[in-house]
Amino acid sequence: MSDKDHIEQAANQARTPSSREDIDFVLDARSGDQDAYKALTLKYERAIYYHINKIVRDAGIIDDLVQETFLKAFNNIHSYDTSFAFSTWLYRIATNHSIDYLRKKKLKTLSIDQPVQTKDGELSIDLPDENAQSDSRIIGRERSNILKHAIEMLPDRYRVIIQLRHMEEKSYEEIAQILELPLGTVKAHIFRARELLYKYLKDRRDQL
Repeated sequence: MSDKDHIEQAANQARTPSSREDIDFVLDARSGDQDAYKALTLKYERAIYYHINKIVRDAGIIDDLVQETFLKAFNNIHSYDTSFAFSTWLYRIATNHSIDYLRKKKLKTLSIDQPVQTKDGELSIDLPDENAQSDSRIIGRERSNILKHAIEMLPDRYRVIIQLRHMEEKSYEEIAQILELPLGTVKAHIFRARELLYKYLKDRRDQL
């Protein structure tokens, strides 16, 4: 067995059952099996819908963007490198397509209904509030609105990365693959986005 065969065998063993299933569907789809296309769509349609919904806040266009994402993916199915997860490749297409839509429409939106709660707490709001009102729900809602506005004000390249990191809890490596950026660039963008958010929230400390 050649070194290439050993590497491919090791890669196959490292894949999850779901990932191996995706590869089978992709190979069938490349052969023209329409049922394979349907299977991949059914498997990822809901996930892609919610992913796009977090980038584009326009309920009237999300279904179209989802369909266009799958259309782009299937039209380029032969370019997909099976050494990578199909889901990562599909998320990358959905992300880029959504960003293209936002740029064309010159929108600066991001759907956030709740305050950002991160696994490491980098974006949680914990600022002094000497004039706290008795109604904690009102305070929480105001803080949520301020944070929501802060994230919406971020440049597109920072806003999407923050959404991937803290709303979807993607790893740095996954974000780099989805956005096709160097890992160092992803880390730098996240650092810069946090700086901008901190400055914005600090300047509005009296409103929190």
